[in-house]
Amino acid sequence: MHVTIVHVHVKTDHIEDFIEATRLNHEASIRENGNRRFDVLQSSEKPEWFVLYEAYDSADDAAAHKQTAHYATWRDTVADWMEMPRKGLPFTGLFPA
Repeated sequence: MHVTIVHVHVKTDHIEDFIEATRLNHEASIRENGNRRFDVLQSSEKPEWFVLYEAYDSADDAAAHKQTAHYATWRDTVADWMEMPRKGLPFTGLFPA
């Protein structure tokens, strides 16, 4: 399983906008071939901090996600709402197998 954990710091005046745009991306992403999870997490202590947990069957499935129209729309829509560029860290999922 190929997992990417994406850390996002959103400008405070765009938190609700980011949530809505990310909800739309989430809803389309969970219907993609190879998608196992696409979780969107918001910090309880710092609401401008988000984590996206993206799990796909393979690195190829994860790469295909980045070629979708909904991903491109999300990426372009939220780009100016971030305090700093988002950072995605790749992981290999061990469990569940």
